[in-house]
Amino acid sequence: MTSQPLQAPRVPQSVQREDEATLVVGSRVDAADGVVSLVLRHPEGDPLPVWAPGAHIDLLLDNGLVRQYSLCGDPADRGAWQIAVLRAPEGRGGSSYVHDRLREGSAVRVRGPRNNFPLRPAERHLFVAGGVGITVILAMVEAAEAAGADWRLLYGGRTRGSMAFLDRLAPYGDRVMIRPQDEYGLLDLAAFVGSPRAGTLVHACGPEPLLRAAQEQCASWPSGTLGIERFAPVAPSAGAAPAEAFEVVLTRSGHTLTVPPDRSVLDVAEEAGVPVLFSCREGTCGTCETDVLEGTPDHRDSLLDEDERAAGETMLICVSRSCGPRLVLDL
Repeated sequence: MTSQPLQAPRVPQSVQREDEATLVVGSRVDAADGVVSLVLRHPEGDPLPVWAPGAHIDLLLDNGLVRQYSLCGDPADRGAWQIAVLRAPEGRGGSSYVHDRLREGSAVRVRGPRNNFPLRPAERHLFVAGGVGITVILAMVEAAEAAGADWRLLYGGRTRGSMAFLDRLAPYGDRVMIRPQDEYGLLDLAAFVGSPRAGTLVHACGPEPLLRAAQEQCASWPSGTLGIERFAPVAPSAGAAPAEAFEVVLTRSGHTLTVPPDRSVLDVAEEAGVPVLFSCREGTCGTCETDVLEGTPDHRDSLLDEDERAAGETMLICVSRSCGPRLVLDL
């Protein structure tokens, strides 16, 4: 059976309507070494917005940080959202705040859900997860299984103890390959992915070296075969053109602004008082994706695929710029 599409493509913020809400931590458990799992609920028991595999929410933390975490629970459960967070000692403080401050009964502001990584329809799915990347892949696996699709999962981590949700994956038997690095070494993507095969999609989430390896392995496959979700932005290429000033016209708000070389469209729009949705400011989360009405974007994000970049119909205004002297945006 062919799996069914579960989520429409992401929608640029110019036509999004996202409301913030305050939820409470209904439960908290250790999902693996260094990974805590939280179940969030509405304080009055109200149903939460619908979501589909691939979606994430923003946590708006009291220390001023905004962080995105994938939903990894059951989409059919309208009463709860589940996330899992890896403590990143070298990070910027978001994961430490979650681990140290959010306890059962804690209140937390959220925004979303939003889906930049939908489970697309295919006859066959190959899932690749590295470390806490299993959070977004897990709901996809469960949806593919429920739809009767042909699928397999390759899941790697540093050690077995560091790998979350092994209990939820155990019932699937040999369709899931658990490969801790200390037991098996690096993931054998070549053997898992194999040669190009019609009707197959590959979905990957994890550390950047794993995603680069997946891109290399799928380079000979048809365009669009591989879908990836990143934790962090890709380093800009050495040949990237230097930033230059350009003019941006914001049609909805009636502003015409100059974007200097050292500032982003998002920066100047905020300064002008234009209400803009944003989160990561790194070009990875998609919150600030905006429709381009005229002009050619200089894409510097880590989210859009090659077809989307070539089309030039949207851009992430937190990092991307203009290839010419003028851009017109639906903002």
